Amino acid sequence: MFRRHCDSVIDIRALPRYTVLGIEMKLIVGLGNPGVKYRMNRHNVGYMVLAELAERYPGNRPQSKFHGDLMNISEPGGDSVLLLAPTTYMNRSGLSVGEAVGFYKIPPNDVLVVCDDLNLPFSKLRLRSEGSSGGQKGLADIVRVLGTDKVPRLRIGIGSPPGQMDAADYVLMNFTEKEQPDMKVTIKYAADAVVCWLNKGIDEAMNRYNSRSTG
Repeated sequence: MFRRHCDSVIDIRALPRYTVLGIEMKLIVGLGNPGVKYRMNRHNVGYMVLAELAERYPGNRPQSKFHGDLMNISEPGGDSVLLLAPTTYMNRSGLSVGEAVGFYKIPPNDVLVVCDDLNLPFSKLRLRSEGSSGGQKGLADIVRVLGTDKVPRLRIGIGSPPGQMDAADYVLMNFTEKEQPDMKVTIKYAADAVVCWLNKGIDEAMNRYNSRSTG
């Protein structure tokens, strides 16, 4: 992983497009739970992707803002790009995202949410421009607060719980020693997908990164 006051639903239609000197702003949100004990959990792959992106674009320090850790990775002449890791715990991620979107007046289609998905095979990536939360509670809270499901998302497959294990317990497990090398590659591949979304848009990113897993 690299805090304001209300999580009420935002009327997106009332928000003008935010620009800095004519440059559009994009927000990349990585979901997870804060704290050392959760750091390597399956639920925290969103944080892991943000950490990878932060390593690729060094020089800026994260700030504690909007109930999260916020980092600017903008490059001269390009879009203004922010990384946001909500520190509200997963189920209240919408509080953090809603504050950032409301402050910067970012349209939902310029927000990309990166999160885990236990319905996808391990290491599989799935980009979508809109849709349901698929049971991912952090994404569900963001959709609720923004008042629309037209929010791009990048899901990272973490596999299904074995046997009769409860899903809530499974997502809070660390990746096994055997899984860790493949997941490390997957995180880098997911960061590549985010960069593609930034530079080429959602359609091109889906064409490139939805076709295969990295494991």
